[in-house]
Amino acid sequence: MALRLGVLLSGSGTTLQNIIDQIDNGKLDAEIVCVISSRTGVYGLERARKHNIPAYTIAYKDHGNTNAFSEAIWARIHEHKADLVVLAGFMSLLNIPGDFRNRIMNVHPALIPAFCGKGMYGHHVHEAVLAYGAKITGATVHFVDDVYDNGPVILQEGVPILEDDTPDTLAERVQAKEREIYPHAIQAFAQGRLRVEDRIVHVLPE
Repeated sequence: MALRLGVLLSGSGTTLQNIIDQIDNGKLDAEIVCVISSRTGVYGLERARKHNIPAYTIAYKDHGNTNAFSEAIWARIHEHKADLVVLAGFMSLLNIPGDFRNRIMNVHPALIPAFCGKGMYGHHVHEAVLAYGAKITGATVHFVDDVYDNGPVILQEGVPILEDDTPDTLAERVQAKEREIYPHAIQAFAQGRLRVEDRIVHVLPE
């Protein structure tokens, strides 16, 4: 049986599209059962609807606090019986219910624990990496807990930094790496090949 995915996003949905493409290409044993956006009118919702995926907007401003906002999202996730939740450019902090511990993934555009945490997202990360003078960066897929970029690391791969890199050129290469490793982590989960011991995630061979 295919893994049932819930996808949370806040923007254009390029990560969502990558997951859809991987499923369509037979490289990911999953189906997307719902897409939830924290912002109205974003293109990620349109991508979902084009593929006949139930799509919803649940905005923080309509709920007033993190508890109510989180409860509304998890009600939808439970309604659609998702096995795994993947964050796809989701920009809000969530309370994580106990039944979804180690069942939520995110991809971060750096090598955690470097260049991560509150405020470190998108181009802010690449600008910080270049300003620091780092020689290597990369992408990290991790489980999500109640703290930004804090959950156990599942997969990481490096991306070298070139002398003439700008935030834009670096972002392009890091995003290509994200598109590569995120589906691999989801597929490993689908195949039951992830074992978590404290903070250590063991990825078992196929």
